[in-house]
Amino acid sequence: MTDTRNNLDTRERILDVAERLFMAAGYEATSMRMITGEAEVNLAAINYHFGSKEALLREVFRRRLAWLNSERLVILDELEAQAGAAALKPSQVLEAFFGTLLRMGEDPALGGMVFLRLLGRTLTDPADFIRTFFAGEYAEVIARYKRALFRSLPDVPKEEIIWRFHFMLGSMSYALAGTDMLQIVAGCEPNEASATNAEAARRLAARVMPFLLGGLRAPLPQFVDAVAQRDEAAGDAPARTVLTA
Repeated sequence: MTDTRNNLDTRERILDVAERLFMAAGYEATSMRMITGEAEVNLAAINYHFGSKEALLREVFRRRLAWLNSERLVILDELEAQAGAAALKPSQVLEAFFGTLLRMGEDPALGGMVFLRLLGRTLTDPADFIRTFFAGEYAEVIARYKRALFRSLPDVPKEEIIWRFHFMLGSMSYALAGTDMLQIVAGCEPNEASATNAEAARRLAARVMPFLLGGLRAPLPQFVDAVAQRDEAAGDAPARTVLTA
């Protein structure tokens, strides 16, 4: 029992250190020596528990994403059960998907802002192996939430919904990654230095969630409207779509 507990403690310590270092320095710049030094383990311990640096990064994400995606599905199930045969509002779908992610930033046990920043930075330029990993981890959740969005916006072309979901994912990833580009472009740093991680997560949610919803509510592009008008003339679709959330 003691050996098992020690092994679990060592594994979690390695994951905690790797998560923090990958976020701060990036995957490529973080060496195994840096991880072993801060975690106070030898290289054999990392090889025993994970096998490679790539596998270590996958496990850093898997332990957080397992909770996140499970929680997203639980919340969506509850919302759909409450709605019965009715479709959810788009704002409910966005809150369940993105709001659940942002709430992780308030809880150090779920990785807090360290994990959110690591996730955002990785998603903005993922290596091939981690892109493949993310595709598998997110597959069920993305499929469920796409269907929920399609039902919530029945008069909006599915292709347009996919594009907007893509833009929302990109905006969220960039927002999570940090404020480096804001400092470069605007020449200033947001006054968040005194905020706790929980406060920073809540402030980020208060800023980004209305932005995402505003993007979802934006008028359709003119070329999409033109197609809708053509279809409406043929009796296939309404001429103009008003997006409500």
